[in-house]
Amino acid sequence: QVQLVESGGGLVQAGGSLRLSCAASGAFFNAMGWYRQAPGKQRELVACTTTGGNTNYADSVKGRFTVSRDNAKNTVYLQMNSLQPEDTAVYYCNAKITIASAGGPREYNYWGQGTQVTVAS
Repeated sequence: QVQLVESGGGLVQAGGSLRLSCAASGAFFNAMGWYRQAPGKQRELVACTTTGGNTNYADSVKGRFTVSRDNAKNTVYLQMNSLQPEDTAVYYCNAKITIASAGGPREYNYWGQGTQVTVAS
Protein backbone atom coordinates (compact mmCIF):
# COMPACT_ATOMS: atom_id res chain seq x y z
CA GLN A 1 0.00 0.00 0.00
CA VAL A 2 1.42 3.35 -1.05
CA GLN A 3 1.67 6.06 1.58
CA LEU A 4 3.04 9.58 1.36
CA VAL A 5 3.48 11.34 4.70
CA GLU A 6 4.20 15.05 4.63
CA SER A 7 5.58 17.29 7.33
CA GLY A 8 7.07 20.74 7.75
CA GLY A 9 4.31 23.21 6.90
CA GLY A 10 3.39 26.14 9.10
CA LEU A 11 3.21 29.89 9.49
CA VAL A 12 6.19 32.05 8.60
CA GLN A 13 6.84 35.75 8.05
CA ALA A 14 7.59 37.04 4.57
CA GLY A 15 11.24 36.48 3.77
CA GLY A 16 11.44 33.45 5.99
CA SER A 17 12.12 29.80 5.22
CA LEU A 18 10.44 26.46 5.63
CA ARG A 19 11.42 22.92 4.72
CA LEU A 20 8.84 20.35 3.69
CA SER A 21 9.44 16.62 3.82
CA CYS A 22 7.53 13.75 2.25
CA ALA A 23 8.34 10.18 3.21
CA ALA A 24 7.05 7.55 0.80
CA SER A 25 6.44 3.88 1.41
CA GLY A 26 4.99 0.98 -0.51
CA ALA A 27 6.77 1.59 -3.81
CA PHE A 28 9.75 3.17 -5.43
CA PHE A 29 8.85 6.16 -7.55
CA ASN A 30 10.29 7.38 -10.81
CA ALA A 31 9.61 10.99 -9.88
CA MET A 32 8.64 12.84 -6.72
CA GLY A 33 7.80 16.44 -6.13
CA TRP A 34 5.48 19.09 -4.82
CA TYR A 35 2.33 20.80 -6.02
CA ARG A 36 0.38 23.56 -4.32
CA GLN A 37 -3.15 24.84 -4.34
CA ALA A 38 -4.15 28.28 -3.14
CA PRO A 39 -7.77 29.13 -2.33
CA GLY A 40 -9.79 29.59 -5.50
CA LYS A 41 -6.94 28.45 -7.72
CA GLN A 42 -6.00 25.26 -9.52
CA ARG A 43 -3.35 22.94 -8.21
CA GLU A 44 -0.01 23.76 -9.80
CA LEU A 45 3.41 22.16 -10.00
CA VAL A 46 5.99 23.71 -7.69
CA ALA A 47 8.98 21.45 -8.23
CA CYS A 48 9.80 17.85 -9.00
CA THR A 49 12.81 15.58 -9.29
CA THR A 50 13.51 12.23 -10.88
CA THR A 51 15.59 9.34 -9.62
CA GLY A 52 18.30 10.49 -11.99
CA GLY A 53 18.44 13.88 -10.33
CA ASN A 54 16.71 15.94 -13.02
CA THR A 55 14.65 18.78 -11.58
CA ASN A 56 11.88 21.05 -12.81
CA TYR A 57 10.60 24.21 -11.15
CA ALA A 58 7.73 26.60 -11.60
CA ASP A 59 9.02 29.96 -12.81
CA SER A 60 7.60 31.64 -9.73
CA VAL A 61 9.85 29.69 -7.35
CA LYS A 62 13.09 29.42 -9.33
CA GLY A 63 16.01 30.68 -7.30
CA ARG A 64 14.03 30.50 -4.04
CA PHE A 65 12.96 26.87 -3.70
CA THR A 66 15.08 23.75 -3.94
CA VAL A 67 13.74 20.23 -4.36
CA SER A 68 15.88 17.27 -3.36
CA ARG A 69 15.46 13.58 -2.85
CA ASP A 70 17.03 10.92 -0.70
CA ASN A 71 16.52 7.75 -2.72
CA ALA A 72 17.69 5.54 0.13
CA LYS A 73 14.98 6.96 2.37
CA ASN A 74 12.41 7.33 -0.44
CA THR A 75 11.92 10.89 0.77
CA VAL A 76 11.59 14.15 -1.09
CA TYR A 77 12.25 17.58 0.39
CA LEU A 78 11.34 21.13 -0.54
CA GLN A 79 13.51 23.87 0.88
CA MET A 80 11.63 27.14 0.57
CA ASN A 81 13.53 30.39 1.08
CA SER A 82 12.52 34.01 0.67
CA LEU A 83 8.89 33.05 1.13
CA GLN A 84 6.27 35.55 0.02
CA PRO A 85 2.56 35.86 0.83
CA GLU A 86 1.74 34.58 -2.66
CA ASP A 87 3.38 31.28 -1.70
CA THR A 88 0.56 30.68 0.77
CA ALA A 89 -1.19 27.45 -0.21
CA VAL A 90 -1.71 23.84 0.69
CA TYR A 91 1.34 21.95 -0.52
CA TYR A 92 0.89 18.39 -1.74
CA CYS A 93 3.53 15.76 -2.16
CA ASN A 94 3.29 13.90 -5.46
CA ALA A 95 4.91 10.64 -6.49
CA LYS A 96 4.78 9.03 -9.91
CA ILE A 97 5.38 5.52 -11.13
CA THR A 98 5.83 5.01 -14.85
CA ILE A 99 5.36 1.47 -16.13
CA ALA A 100 6.09 0.32 -19.65
CA SER A 101 3.23 -1.48 -21.36
CA ALA A 102 2.37 -2.73 -24.82
CA GLY A 103 0.27 0.38 -25.37
CA GLY A 104 2.98 2.76 -24.22
CA PRO A 105 4.11 4.01 -20.82
CA ARG A 106 1.45 4.28 -18.14
CA GLU A 107 1.82 6.80 -15.34
CA TYR A 108 0.38 6.36 -11.87
CA ASN A 109 0.13 9.35 -9.53
CA TYR A 110 -0.04 9.27 -5.76
CA TRP A 111 -0.73 12.20 -3.45
CA GLY A 112 -0.04 13.14 0.12
CA GLN A 113 -2.69 14.60 2.41
CA GLY A 114 -1.38 18.16 2.02
CA THR A 115 0.31 20.52 4.42
CA GLN A 116 -0.61 24.17 4.92
CA VAL A 117 2.00 26.85 4.30
CA THR A 118 1.00 30.36 5.32
CA VAL A 119 3.25 33.35 4.72
CA ALA A 120 2.34 36.48 6.63
CA SER A 121 3.20 39.90 5.19
